[in-house]
Order: sequence, then C-alpha cells, then structure tokens
Amino acid sequence: MKRSVMALAVFAIAVALGGCTTIQGWFGKTPEAKKEWTPADYYKAAKEELDSGNNKAAIQIFEQLESKFPFGRYAQQAQIEIAYAYYRENETAQCISAADRFIKQHPNHVNVDYALYLKGLANFKEDLGLLARWVSQDLADRDPKAARESFEVFKELVTRFPDSRYAPDSRARMIYLVDAVARHELHVAEYYIKRGAYLAAVNRAQDILIRYPNAPLRRQALDVMVQGYDRMGMTDLRDDTKKVIAKNFPGEPVDARPIGGSWWKIWQY
Repeated sequence: MKRSVMALAVFAIAVALGGCTTIQGWFGKTPEAKKEWTPADYYKAAKEELDSGNNKAAIQIFEQLESKFPFGRYAQQAQIEIAYAYYRENETAQCISAADRFIKQHPNHVNVDYALYLKGLANFKEDLGLLARWVSQDLADRDPKAARESFEVFKELVTRFPDSRYAPDSRARMIYLVDAVARHELHVAEYYIKRGAYLAAVNRAQDILIRYPNAPLRRQALDVMVQGYDRMGMTDLRDDTKKVIAKNFPGEPVDARPIGGSWWKIWQY
C-alpha cells in the first residue's frame, strides 16, 4: 500500500511539472530509451554535459557514441571533442593522445589544425604548471621538455596551416616559448658558474646565442661567457667576448654584470 501511495505521489508531481518526461529528466534516460538513440542524440547529450562543465561525463558519452557508431561525422567530431574535454580536465597525456589519434585517422580533416592547436596548448599548460612548481627549486637539472614539444607543435601548425584561425595565437606562443627555454638555459649556465663548472657554463651560454639569437637575454649570456673565460684564465677569449658586448651593446659597460637572481619573479606573459 505504501509503495502504491508513493508511486501515485511521484506520478502526480510529474504530471504537475509537465508529464512523464520529467521523470526521465530526474532519474536519467532509461537503458531502453538510450538504445534508440541516434548519433545525433549521443552527440547532443555529450555536448550538454560538456557545456555544463561535466567533462568526464561528456567523455564517457562521446566514447559511447564512437563505439556504437564508429563511422561518420559524429564519430569524427566526438574524437576531437574528447581531446578538448581532456584538455579542460588538465589531463595532458590523454588530450595529446586523443588529438594524435584524430590526426592519424583523419589526416585531411578540416579540423586537423584545431587538433594540433589542442596538442600545443596541452603541453603549454603543462609547462606553465611545471614552472610554477619550480619557483622554490633549482632548475639546473630540469629540462623544459613540455615547452620544447609545445613549440614544435605550434611550429607545425603555422607551417602547415599559415592561414588557420589558430595560427596568430600559435605564433605568439612560439615567441613566448623561445624566450622561456632560453631563460631556462641561462639559469643552467649561471648555476654552472656558481658550481665552478666554468667550461660547461661557457658552452651553455654559447648555445643560447646560437640557438636563440633573437632572445632578449643575449647580454646575460655574454656576461656568463666573460666570467667563465676569466675564471679559467682564458684572457684572450674573455677580451674578445667583451669586444662583442661593446659592439652589440654600445654605451653599456663591457665588464660582466653580477649573475643570478630570480628571473621567474619578473617574467610575465
């Protein structure tokens, strides 16, 4: 009797609020109803979850769509949406894997540039997270792998799709990443100076000048070289480096300035 009363109460509320469809809205689609879903139904449901911020739920529905309907435009779009959902969840590896799978399976798809952009952003976000964790740590034994990989992906995007809507932002991020990696290399060179590894410091500073000739820290790299050559007693090379400073930075003192400092406290984007 109690169950009957409760069922009638639920039914009455449902009718008052708009009928039996409200019950499905409360308790979810029944398995029987879901069996009748078309690819468009799956995609719509997944997009609703994604737009609501329920990324994991969206991923699950997109995967169900792709599993049940593996061919067609909805399955293709589901793959790229999965990559985006993983990006929003800060799941870098899964985002990159999903984007790579999309590019491999659909190399001529109109959204390949977007898939590349997502890959670059995923690594870019990962690199910023690592840099945030490095603030209180020594950088000398760390390699900004994510920054380099992000740069290469953005480079591929702007090379293959120069007119893409994502190309301008990709170029801007490439400039930022070059500066970021160069600063990391400079910090390593300065670390070597402090540890007395002068030859390693000079080699690292030279590498900055060769690989990142347009980076805004060329003077600091030259200062490291001056100090390294001076402490190794290589006065001729030290003086030659000072001449380079005098030629490229007229009006500035040629003697090496103090090295070190916390570059991350002033570096902004």
